[in-house]
Amino acid sequence: MSPKRLFCETEPCLEQPLEKRRPRLTFASIIGDVVMVNSQNHLLKALEPLLRRVVNEEVDRCLLRYSRLLPRASSLRIQALEPSSFLLYFVNNLPSTIFTGSKITDVESQPLRIAVEAGADNPAFQVYSAMKIEIVVLDGDFASGDKQDWTAEEFNASIVKERSGKRPLLHGEMNITLRDRAATIGDIEFTDNSSWIRSRKFRLGARIVDGSDSDKNRPRIREAITEPFVVKDHRGELYKKHYPPMLHDEVWRLEKIGKEGVFHKKLSNYNIKTVQEFLKLFTIDPQKLRRILGVGMSERMWKATVKHAQTCELGNKVYMFRAHNVLLILNPICEVVRAMIDDQIYSSQDLHNIPPEYLMNLSRQAFDNWHSLQDFEGNFREPPLITQGNEGVGNEEDNDLMVKKSLFRSCELMREEVEFRDWNFNSDQFISTSIHYNYG
Repeated sequence: MSPKRLFCETEPCLEQPLEKRRPRLTFASIIGDVVMVNSQNHLLKALEPLLRRVVNEEVDRCLLRYSRLLPRASSLRIQALEPSSFLLYFVNNLPSTIFTGSKITDVESQPLRIAVEAGADNPAFQVYSAMKIEIVVLDGDFASGDKQDWTAEEFNASIVKERSGKRPLLHGEMNITLRDRAATIGDIEFTDNSSWIRSRKFRLGARIVDGSDSDKNRPRIREAITEPFVVKDHRGELYKKHYPPMLHDEVWRLEKIGKEGVFHKKLSNYNIKTVQEFLKLFTIDPQKLRRILGVGMSERMWKATVKHAQTCELGNKVYMFRAHNVLLILNPICEVVRAMIDDQIYSSQDLHNIPPEYLMNLSRQAFDNWHSLQDFEGNFREPPLITQGNEGVGNEEDNDLMVKKSLFRSCELMREEVEFRDWNFNSDQFISTSIHYNYG
C-alpha cells in the first residue's frame, strides 16, 4: 500500500508567500514609453550639432596654441614669454556696444587710431614707414584678468573667424600702413553679431603683417587689443537710447520708455512726444507727469527716467514771455533764467526774491502759451564770483560791478532783439523802449 502524499507536495502550500505578479502592460503605457524615448532622441539630435561645435572650437584652439610650440626648443619658448619692449596700442576707446553695418568709431564718434610704443630700455627704436598692420577680431575672453602680455601664438589662437556660410566678420579697410609710429583706421564694420560665441563679446586686435618688417633681428612688437565690447544686430540700433539725450529726441529714447510701449503711448496721448516736452511738463507739474505714466511705472523706473532726461544738453536757445509789466526769459525746459517785473531786473541769483507762487504762476502761463513765445539764441550765464580768501572788499565791489554790467548788457540784447523783430506792442501793454534799469 503506497503512502499517502502530503497536501503540500501536490498543491502550493498556503503558508508560502505568493510570488509577485508582473504588472500587465496596457496600450496607453506602451504609447507613453514610446513617446518618451522619441522625445529623448529628438533632444539628443538637437543638442548634437551644438556640442560638436563647442568641442571642435575648443580642440582647434588648443591644437593651434600648442602645436606651434612643440617643435621649438625650451629656450625659445621661454624667450617668447618674456614681455616685449615694443607694443602696438589703440589710442582711443571703443563704445561698449557696436552695431553691425555701422562704421566702427570711438566713444566720441571719431576714427580709431593705432600707434606703436617703444620701451624705455630701447630708446633708439625706430619704426619703418612701410610697416603694415592688420586689424583682426578676437574673442572677448582673450587676455582677461590681470594678463598683460602674451605670445604671438596665443594671440593668433584667439582670432575669431566668421561662422560657416557667413561673410567675413570684418568688412572694409583691415590693412593699414604705420607711418611716424601711428596710423588711422579707415572704414571698417562688423557683419555679424557676437551672441554666438561663448563670451558673447569681441575685441579688436592689431598685429604686424608677416613679412612687412624687413629687420628680422628686431624684437617682437606686441599686438594691440581693445577692451571687450558687444556687437548687436543693426536693427537694434533703431531702438537704442541716447546718452545724453537731445531736446528733439523722441521721448522713447529715455530709459524705461520703450518704443510703441505702454508709457510711450500714454505720453503721446497727452502730446508729449519729445524729450523737451517731457522736461517742460516735469518743470511745471511733475505730479501730473507722474500720473500720466501711471502705476505701471515703479518709483525706481520713474527716477531712472527723470535722471536720464535731466542729462539732456539744453543749448543756448532761450524763450521770451511777455505780460503786463512782466518779461521772463526761460530756457528750453521752461525754467526761468531772467526776469523783469515792474522795471526791476532779476538775475538767476535773485529769482529767490520773487514770491515762488507768483513766479510759478508766470511760468505756467509761459508753458500754456509756449508756441506763441519768441525764441532766439542767447548766452545769459552769470559771471563767476572772483573773490577768494581775504582779498579785500575792493574785489567784491569789482565783482558786483561786473554782475551789473552783465545784467545791463543782457537786457540790452533783449531789447535789441525785440526791436529787430519789430514786435507790435504799446507801452500800456508792456514796457516802453525806454527801459529803466534798477539794480537795487
